[in-house]
Amino acid sequence: MKLPFATYDVFTNARFGGNPLAIVEEADGLSTAEMQVIAREFNLSETIFVMKPRDSANTASVRIFFPTAEIPFAGHPTVGCAIHLAQKKYKAGCSFETTIRLEEVAGLVPVKVSRIGDVPRAQFTAPVTPFAVDGPAPSAEEIAKALGLAASDIGFDGHRPGLFKGGPSFLYVPLGSRDALARARVIEPHWSNVFANLGTRMAYMYTRGGDGAGTAFRARAYAPLDGIPEDPATGSATAILAAQLLAAETLGDGTHRWKLEQGYEMGRPSDLWLEADVAGAKLLAVRVAGQAVQISSGVLDI
Repeated sequence: MKLPFATYDVFTNARFGGNPLAIVEEADGLSTAEMQVIAREFNLSETIFVMKPRDSANTASVRIFFPTAEIPFAGHPTVGCAIHLAQKKYKAGCSFETTIRLEEVAGLVPVKVSRIGDVPRAQFTAPVTPFAVDGPAPSAEEIAKALGLAASDIGFDGHRPGLFKGGPSFLYVPLGSRDALARARVIEPHWSNVFANLGTRMAYMYTRGGDGAGTAFRARAYAPLDGIPEDPATGSATAILAAQLLAAETLGDGTHRWKLEQGYEMGRPSDLWLEADVAGAKLLAVRVAGQAVQISSGVLDI
């Protein structure tokens, strides 16, 4: 069996930045075990497998894998895959605007893709509106030990650690300074102790500001227990961040927008755009946008 594949750098407009992604097409004949082996072979934070849609009104059915496990939804595979499929429909150099509809395990994900000039852009609507997870988050002292920080580094203004879900779930850790974000690192056995019974093994740390003048937050994401020491850009966590921000700040009715930076500390700068529709102090919809550039293409011989 020979399967075409491509790799992209996602949430960037420059090669060798952003978050690398592998896209495997014509994957209908693969078993779950084979998909997992291929994801381990690529050994990127995520690999997405493209199959025929179950509903002909949609573009494709997809499955997404960490090197260690399947996940129901992820942002950078959604953006990269949608851009890849859209670009196959149009001639190189031609501007376009289209909608790619991806059937993911978490639900149907519509993605608006456009290309004006050289680098395409995609914006997806999260398949699950994010919400708080029942139960308390770990204490600032526990999180500080797991990140090699002081308890005083954890939290700022109305921002406190929280657990939120929207397909996958994340522990959100607001940090009081860029310095604390730069120093944060995984410390065992404290890290494993924090995540032992949490229902997630992924942490998303963020603080105010960034290198860009319009950046609202700088972030880092760690999931070493899932084979991802640090993720350069985490679209799903960015989408779910909207629920953390709603809990931490007063967001009035209407559409709120934030620009975020991630991956800068690890040399893979990534830029993400988050939008949230709010009414009556509730989230109605969440969208995440970014760019992507193709790096390679080839054929897998299975």
